Amino acid sequence: MASGPVSAIVLAAGDGRRMRSARPKPLHRLCGRPMIRFVVEALESLDLERLVVVVGHGRDRIASELLDTKPHADLVDQRVRRGTGDAVLAGLSAFADDLDVFDDGEVLVVPADMPLLRHDELEALVAAHRAGDAAATVLTAHVDDPGWRMRVVRGGRDESIVRVVDHRDTVGHERTITEVATGVWCFRRSLLAPALRRVEPDNAAGEIHLGGVVEVLASTGHRVGAHATGHPDDALGINDRVELSRAEAELRRRTNRAWLARGVTMLDPERTYVDATVELAPDVTLFPGTILQGATVVGEGSEIGPDTRLVDTEVGPGCRVEKTMAERAVVGADSHVGPFAVLSPGASLATATVTGPFYTSGADAP
Repeated sequence: MASGPVSAIVLAAGDGRRMRSARPKPLHRLCGRPMIRFVVEALESLDLERLVVVVGHGRDRIASELLDTKPHADLVDQRVRRGTGDAVLAGLSAFADDLDVFDDGEVLVVPADMPLLRHDELEALVAAHRAGDAAATVLTAHVDDPGWRMRVVRGGRDESIVRVVDHRDTVGHERTITEVATGVWCFRRSLLAPALRRVEPDNAAGEIHLGGVVEVLASTGHRVGAHATGHPDDALGINDRVELSRAEAELRRRTNRAWLARGVTMLDPERTYVDATVELAPDVTLFPGTILQGATVVGEGSEIGPDTRLVDTEVGPGCRVEKTMAERAVVGADSHVGPFAVLSPGASLATATVTGPFYTSGADAP
């Protein structure tokens, strides 16, 4: 049973045409952060030996977002985008200098557009892969309507995976299969590159798809296993703005639940919007219509809202900020701001300031 170091390859080279945006798809923001950051954070919990990110469209912009990953992310260019299998081969080139070290280890392959993927799901996938002594293990999901997604075909006495097939190529009973491949895999690293090199391009564009390794590995006597996620909606990726909005709503629910568990009061969590980058102290109270964004920090016991938006703003302890718009401002402890106040960038209110209604920071700011 393999139990060596775990590394990861994140696939971030696609241009995300269905997003209809000049911004690279991995950089679309959810709860104030690029979606690729959520993927990388989930992977970091595995104590990775190595992290490789395959990039293409928007390379430099993606690189700037990954400067502080742990371990440091090695960026590899997929110069010509020829499918997911080709992207993984590009990613494996980053391991060329230490083949001996990684021969007994596993490599996770994760798309960059899966921000809802939970770290415990990845841990369970690796554990299932090791327990099954498999050459590859795919994270699958059971869904009511598989639509265009890749179907997982099982066979043999142990119900291992014999094929992963595009919905357009399904035949007979395969059309009724509701178990789909999510695009997340765990491989025995020493077998992955040789198997990928044997995968035949499956269209005129010469694309090599990662699912093709299943038949190659199975044909040589290797077992391909599956681990079914208990959270199908978290593991199906983001392809357009509709799916982006659904992921945003789910991440905000998770963020709010986490703050509630840490001693923050929200009178109406469904109408309270807190970015993943915000810091809140215990006993903060957030009223409906509160929007906290960026690097906003709120001190202990402060009350924010209703109908207040704070961006990159620091609020001291014991404050009341109501019906206020503030950006890159500082509010001193025990202050009362609003209602109907505007704090412009650079505004700084002293301790125990009372602005009164309709206050606008400027030359007469206290």
